[in-house]
Amino acid sequence: MPLPEVPSGAQAAPPRAVDHAVIDLLRVDDGLGIGGLASSLGVTATAVRQRLDRLMRQGLVERSTTSGRRGRPSHTYRLTESGRRIGGDNFHDLAIVLWREIRSVSDAEVRRGLIGRIGTSLAGLHRDEVRGATPRDRLRDVAALMRRNQIACVVEEPVGPDEVARTPSGEVPRGGLPVLTSYACPYPDLAEQDRGICAAERVMIEELVGRPVRLAECRLDGGSCCRFSMAEAGPEGVAGGGGVGTLRAEATPRRMPSERPPGRDPRRGRPSRSSSNPNPESVS
Repeated sequence: MPLPEVPSGAQAAPPRAVDHAVIDLLRVDDGLGIGGLASSLGVTATAVRQRLDRLMRQGLVERSTTSGRRGRPSHTYRLTESGRRIGGDNFHDLAIVLWREIRSVSDAEVRRGLIGRIGTSLAGLHRDEVRGATPRDRLRDVAALMRRNQIACVVEEPVGPDEVARTPSGEVPRGGLPVLTSYACPYPDLAEQDRGICAAERVMIEELVGRPVRLAECRLDGGSCCRFSMAEAGPEGVAGGGGVGTLRAEATPRRMPSERPPGRDPRRGRPSRSSSNPNPESVS
């Protein structure tokens, strides 16, 4: 009976901890059989078959059949391209180092240009997933995209001037356009070092939605969420619709955690009681 395949475009669940041993063996010796795997793992052939079945359903292992002159055909197992990539996608340290290099650029115009291009490039990675006919529909597509990437967020619809509504963040968006509210940061370690990554994220959302976007509230200022307000289309168009001054403020390098003055929690970015930042998009 053929194994069910992972639907195209679906994200397979990560392999179980006990299955990683099979992946590691096949990484070293590609093309092992049931007997070889059972001997190396010290488990029964039945247990090996169960693990291989799971890995094949996830698209991480494939089976080859060899027909001999006598007896039943033999099966060998090897990693697929997806299986070979397991464990090799940790870019955390590289991202931190690259972002530190960006924030070390002394020319402010060059630094802002780099951040704007990063936001545009991020949008290019996901443009095919955002297909809404209107800016409001595209903002919903962006929220769905973020949720698929394990970022908790919602789109808060506006209310009329005489209406009262309570949103998950406790705010009441008024006017004619929705607000994208994110309860988790996609790049928490980078954001703690430099708010420029917030600018890049805002540019990405602008590019995907097709409308200027403003970072109205930020968790780095002690808020419970980040709120991206969509504005009416302005004369400057989509790219940089938040305004050059906005990108200039957002792209200003923040102090490293060790450089921050007393009274700020480096894990939450919360200011002390004696300090406040009325403008979420400005950086001290």
